[in-house]
Amino acid sequence: MSGGGNDVALRSGAVARAVIYAVLIVFAVYYLLPLFVMLVNSVKPLEEIRSGNMLALPEVFTFAPWVQAWSKAQIGVEPTGLSPYFVNSLVMVIPAVAISTFLGALNGYVLTKWQFRGHRIVFGLMLFSCFIPFQIVLIPMARILGMLGIAGTTWGLVLVHVVYGLGFTTLFFRNYYDAFPSELIRAATIDGAGFFRIFRRILLPSSGPIIVVTVIWQFTNVWNDFLFGASFADFDSQPMTVALNNLVSSSTGVKEYNVHFAGAILAALPTLVVYVVSGRYFVRGLMAGAVKG
Repeated sequence: MSGGGNDVALRSGAVARAVIYAVLIVFAVYYLLPLFVMLVNSVKPLEEIRSGNMLALPEVFTFAPWVQAWSKAQIGVEPTGLSPYFVNSLVMVIPAVAISTFLGALNGYVLTKWQFRGHRIVFGLMLFSCFIPFQIVLIPMARILGMLGIAGTTWGLVLVHVVYGLGFTTLFFRNYYDAFPSELIRAATIDGAGFFRIFRRILLPSSGPIIVVTVIWQFTNVWNDFLFGASFADFDSQPMTVALNNLVSSSTGVKEYNVHFAGAILAALPTLVVYVVSGRYFVRGLMAGAVKG
């Protein structure tokens, strides 16, 4: 009897696993279908796309749309392609992510290990800033950028993203450092270590997982942002997302869908690479306390 029961349980488990895998495969195909359409149509001639059946593999394989999107597409006055705007996005995203991550780490350190009167109120206000819609800060931020003389510049966009992302980075590091043993901080203080030495020698070396989480989060948000780039950037400092919108939304000339698909993939490629390379560390960092509390 027990042997028969085990066989039934094994068959039931196998059926359940088969159903789960089938459902997962269906969802994977559903979510990957847009990427497949973009990829296959970005290497087709425009005439082949116009003939219909966008799901078909290319009959004529060509990288000309990619070359066109990168260096020849008419986006502004000159046919520069997306390459100058790709550089603008890199110049913006690297300092914005680095500064907001560093300041978030300092804030998390202070709010957990060097607590002061009213620190909970300060943390609550910073947490509240995470829920402020982008549109609300447009006019105040525009006035501040104008007063500082950096309106329409890349450094103006860096400041905007640092300010808006600081609430998230503080939340991540605060929750991570909250679980860090305070005894080590007290021991280092007794030994004569100061504020920044403790931060540099004790906390930062153990902050790898949460740094990865914060960098991925901020990189994705800053790189994919459109509203701030469209609102605060000048023509020479426009990021990749704004340039891609200008390319796709152009009302002049022929709609080159293969070029548009290639440009969209180029715009999404950096975040895709970041997730592929660091995805497992992202999950590990979350499990280590990034969303604790």
